[in-house]
Amino acid sequence: MASLVVLLVFFAAGAFIFWPGFGSYERWFAPKAIAWQRWEQHNPGSKVIVDHSALTSFLQKYVRPEADGLNTVNYDVVTPEDVRMLATYIKQTAALPVSKFNRDVQLAFWINLYNAITIDLILSHYPVASIRDVKLSNQPFSIGPWDEKLVTVQGQALSLNDIEHRILRPIWRDPRLHYTVNCASIGCPNLAQVAYTAASLEENLDQAAKAYINSDRGVTITDGRVSVSKIYDWFISDFGGSANAVLAHLAIYADSELAATLAGVNKLHGQHYDWRLNGPRP
Repeated sequence: MASLVVLLVFFAAGAFIFWPGFGSYERWFAPKAIAWQRWEQHNPGSKVIVDHSALTSFLQKYVRPEADGLNTVNYDVVTPEDVRMLATYIKQTAALPVSKFNRDVQLAFWINLYNAITIDLILSHYPVASIRDVKLSNQPFSIGPWDEKLVTVQGQALSLNDIEHRILRPIWRDPRLHYTVNCASIGCPNLAQVAYTAASLEENLDQAAKAYINSDRGVTITDGRVSVSKIYDWFISDFGGSANAVLAHLAIYADSELAATLAGVNKLHGQHYDWRLNGPRP
């Protein structure tokens, strides 16, 4: 994600030429899904259940569904006690031996850890207009926190990009994962009001996909021209590798009205994304 954001800065300075339609230069620089072998370890027979109730308590208290379908986060009213509670949750979760768990428990573990760390980052730098403004290193072209080592799990320092692109995407190979990890931006799929758990993964993944695809942040149609979130461009390989495959993916989770419209579409005309913070609205 960080390299992608750096590229956007160069583009803003006029260093790149943008061409219309679906498929942009940004796709070339999006992080690739390359598995980190040590995190492929798991125990199919494990019956361990990880308690994510502390994160759920935080999310239910501060995540607010808006009328337009966007879940905002009331960062401005989080109490010092809840900041400490979130930090404790991150510390205790990261201390668990995740490699000894079964795949479903691992998946919920990584999604929740990613989202909790992101919230904690925003709280540590609030007020901030965008997560891209969170600068943690002294490197001149560093934008955003994605490549910084922010947590240690089983003795290994990890960044948010490590979790998303070296663990989640390459190991599970499920496009619905893009709807679960939240980058604290309006353009991103919603931050859920409850933590993910192994017991309800399939239902929650489908719900997250439907919520995003049926929102303007996922798909917009104007005069028959379809524009989609840049997520489908940046990570097109996860959605089948082509515009037609993206359309087929969208149709799976589209409501009846959107599905009927997409049925007559054979081309994507553009992409959009809003990097503004998913914080409280006026």
